[in-house]
Amino acid sequence: MSGVGEMNEILLRPKVEFDVPVEAEVISPDLFAEKSYEEIGSLPVFLGNRKMCLKDLFEIEGQSSTNIVLEGDFSRVKKIGYGMSRGKIHIKGNVGMHTGATMKGGEIIVEGDAMDWLGAEMNGGLIWVKGSVDHFAGASYWGSKHGMNRGMILIEGNTGNEVGKKMRRGTIAIKGKAGDFLGVGMIGGTILAFSETGERPGAEMKRGSIVLFLENCSNPPPLLPTFTYNCTYSPTFLRVYLKTLRKLGFPVKEEYISGKYRRYNGDIVELGKGEILIYEP
Repeated sequence: MSGVGEMNEILLRPKVEFDVPVEAEVISPDLFAEKSYEEIGSLPVFLGNRKMCLKDLFEIEGQSSTNIVLEGDFSRVKKIGYGMSRGKIHIKGNVGMHTGATMKGGEIIVEGDAMDWLGAEMNGGLIWVKGSVDHFAGASYWGSKHGMNRGMILIEGNTGNEVGKKMRRGTIAIKGKAGDFLGVGMIGGTILAFSETGERPGAEMKRGSIVLFLENCSNPPPLLPTFTYNCTYSPTFLRVYLKTLRKLGFPVKEEYISGKYRRYNGDIVELGKGEILIYEP
């Protein structure tokens, strides 16, 4: 089908169930925007180490649009939206590694789960995952100096380890449980965890803010001894962040906006200018 859809969108569906990873960073509004149906279908992808065309692996509908809809199981498809700067990708299913990594703008919505490196080193835009996410969301790649530098990642499910590793700017909000080493090596930015967290949140952080609400958490993890209690107060900046999240549709209780928080400074083995804020019921 080569016509433009009613909503001026491009629709992709996998033709088969992939048994090896697919490298498909060409699935991006920046590349689809001005291309015809034939040109989109001819874009190169890799099935394992075999170079193929997009049309060989996916059914394609539509052309010349920055609005992309993916239907089906994309859990083995990597680098969707990699480096994108505009438009929207709506994924109706699970999605593979590196989704939205290094993205500069636009929006990615995932109605399922996402694999490792979601939004790694992103520089702008919005990623919203309705399900859970594996490790290293918003993190730096191995050997890089910093992780996400701008933008927002919203996760309604649980996350794996090292979310926000070395993040420099931006916001990450996690409704479900967070894994170990949340915000490890943070340089800046804000991470909000609304449920349980794993071990050693904020380890080696230099600056930035980690906010722990610990909702329904019967056994919260102890903070590292390199964090020191400072005061209990109502952070003005946090009210702005929480109101913004609620305006977007992310669930935020009113008592979190008006409540008080215990402030701990650390990690003193680094600069010691970071903070962990813990909601005080």
